[in-house]
Amino acid sequence: MALNNGMRSIASKLIASVDSSLAKSAQRGFHSTGAKRMGGHGHDEPAYLHSKHMYNLDRMKHQKLTMSLSVFTAFSIGVGVPIFAVVFQQKKTASG
Repeated sequence: MALNNGMRSIASKLIASVDSSLAKSAQRGFHSTGAKRMGGHGHDEPAYLHSKHMYNLDRMKHQKLTMSLSVFTAFSIGVGVPIFAVVFQQKKTASG
């Protein structure tokens, strides 16, 4: 009888410890880490050092060449991609 009570006592303690550990590990809710702020020492200094002057197009070196090449490239992509798509689609339809 004493052995039976001892086993029950051990079993109940074991079940209680398992229940409490499960209750601690299974928590519902949302958790996220704090968002990093740009102030203070949190930002990367070299990356933001010259950002004030990033879009000064009047101070750009070789401005005429750079801007004309970029406009030509954007225009070519805007015209070339639809033409390529139409030709490709017509080849697919003709071969099938």
